[in-house]
Amino acid sequence: QVQLVESGGGLVQAGGSLRLSCAASGSIFRPNAMGWYRQAPGKQRELVARITSGGNTTYADSGKGRFTISRDNDKNTVHLQMNSLKPEDTAVYYCTLRNGEYGYTYWGQGTRVTVSS
Repeated sequence: QVQLVESGGGLVQAGGSLRLSCAASGSIFRPNAMGWYRQAPGKQRELVARITSGGNTTYADSGKGRFTISRDNDKNTVHLQMNSLKPEDTAVYYCTLRNGEYGYTYWGQGTRVTVSS
């Protein structure tokens, strides 16, 4: 079993920055992938960014150039640095861990990000 605990959400003005963090604990296998998804009101959940334990990253077009994902394999943590935030970035952000190369994907409880205009 794996637990994911997110932190760092909050309210910020447009143009501001936030850093989300997620700590994973439990039986964690490698290789794995950690990432962030988000769900805005009335919209489907979507990928924001993903990073593998080998350091390969994937970004959604919406965050390219503004968001940076990073991780610490020793601590099983993943971070999402979000800069130049826009009101359309307002959503609940979820941390994920795909445990193993083709393993089960765990989800955190979500952290809310609100960007005011």
